[in-house]
This record gives sequence, structure tokens and C-alpha cells, in this order.
Amino acid sequence: MTTLTVLYGPPSDPDRFRRYYEETHVPLAQALPGATDLEYTLEVDTVAGEPVHATFRARFANRTALDEALASPEGQAAQADVSNFADGTVTILVEET
Repeated sequence: MTTLTVLYGPPSDPDRFRRYYEETHVPLAQALPGATDLEYTLEVDTVAGEPVHATFRARFANRTALDEALASPEGQAAQADVSNFADGTVTILVEET
């Protein structure tokens, strides 16, 4: 199992981020081929380290399935959309379990 996690740093306009993220970006992410167990959280708190405003998580059967999803038209559209709403840091994690 491969998990894709995206950590979004604090945006300059949290209300705009939420609105755009939920109305536009989440539907793009939900279209990723092979993605399961998609979930996101807004207004995340951390114990230490860099502040995180939101997280997104999706699971894939394996790394090949993740790579294929990101290379697909749906994956390309989701990746290209990030700059439309995320003006804070964006950290992408890939975890193998």
C-alpha cells in the first residue's frame, strides 16, 4: 500500500483557501485513478515544527499505481491546480506500508 499525503502550510487567506479547496480542488483529487480512502483535514494543529493548515491523504495499491495516477490527465490537472489556491508551503509525502 502506498499513501500520498499533502501538507499545506498556512495560506494568506484561509477562507479563500477553504472555499476553493473544497469546491474545486477536492473534486479534482477525487478523480485520481486508483485512489482510495481519500480524506482531507482543514485547520490542522501541530505539536512542533512548521505550521500546517490542511492535509490531504489518498491510498494507492502500490507506488506504480500512484505514479500512473499522477501522470494521468486527472493527476496533471490536480497538480497544476495547486498554485491556484495554495500560496503557503506545500509538502508532498509518499509512504510505503
